Amino acid sequence: MITVIEQRPPRVPLAMACDALGLTRSTVYAWHRKPSAQPQEPAARSRKHCPQPRALSTEERQTMLDVAYSEPYQDQPVYEIFHNLLQQGQYMASLSTWHRVLREQATSGDRRPQRQPQSHAIPRLTATAPNQVWSWDVTKLPTRQRGQYLNLYVVLDLFSRFIVAWMVSRKENAALAQQLMQESVDRYGVDAGSLTLHQDRGAPMIAHSYLDLMAEIGVTCSHSRPRVSNDNAFSESQFKTGKYQPDYPGRFDSVAHAQQWFRDYVQWYNNEHHHIGLAGFTPAQVFAGDYRAIAEQKQRTLNAHYAAHPERFVKGCPTVALPPSSVSINPVQPGEGDADTSSAINFPTLPSAKHTANKSTLTG
Repeated sequence: MITVIEQRPPRVPLAMACDALGLTRSTVYAWHRKPSAQPQEPAARSRKHCPQPRALSTEERQTMLDVAYSEPYQDQPVYEIFHNLLQQGQYMASLSTWHRVLREQATSGDRRPQRQPQSHAIPRLTATAPNQVWSWDVTKLPTRQRGQYLNLYVVLDLFSRFIVAWMVSRKENAALAQQLMQESVDRYGVDAGSLTLHQDRGAPMIAHSYLDLMAEIGVTCSHSRPRVSNDNAFSESQFKTGKYQPDYPGRFDSVAHAQQWFRDYVQWYNNEHHHIGLAGFTPAQVFAGDYRAIAEQKQRTLNAHYAAHPERFVKGCPTVALPPSSVSINPVQPGEGDADTSSAINFPTLPSAKHTANKSTLTG
């Protein structure tokens, strides 16, 4: 055998030759150190099966199965069977052995009706203009009284981040959600079938009465996946902006106090807040389309400063950045393919009838 290894082709490494012959490299090295030693053929690697002397006999295993299949225990889990028998002074095997014996018979699983695994489509929504996609959510506002909270409803336009409506209430229910959406759609004159409303899976958002109303007024509903807060990141980001304001009270005295504070906040957020996601324009400017004229004014200012001090701009005259032409929830990333498209909406509601109502005014 040593001759076979020594005469192997140069391209075959020693380790590969040893694996093919069932040898170890240390054995080959030992043969080289002791040429007189006669190499022996490796012993056959076979092990005769020996029964475990401590194993249960066939009769004992059958007795365990008979007990498990009997009337008192046929619907009980293994844990219950083991401890019930032990309490009665009977010990047949350990708990792990009970599991192993029943598992071999495929009878140790949960036999109760189980909910089938669910697959929720990734909501992919894109807005290229105002009033195409709205996002809304509800957040809790602590009060001075421990354990009591107010509820802040906020509806956000995805493309412009403009707060189109908001409401402060002591309750969180589907009736208030219906009022909020009905009046918002009426105020902005949203045509049936032109708006997609994205939300999470809170109780008001999945209530049948709420979804029925959205279908009647022609609003398509999109829902976040369960336990995935990032699917509603735009609304969550807006709430953080509000609660991290320097003058945020932390706790509110009453509904009137919360309404007063958020009235001022919404005024600032919509009209004065230079949004980083909008290239420094305010949500109101993008929502109304005024950002183009304002961008021209900003560019004239930059051009004048560049003409006065060109040496300060090594890359040439700066240009004003414009807001993104489209804003998406969960945009398709490179390499993801076309498995999930922008039409993959959870809980879609199709317009079933045209709903008309008197226009009313919302706070906001």
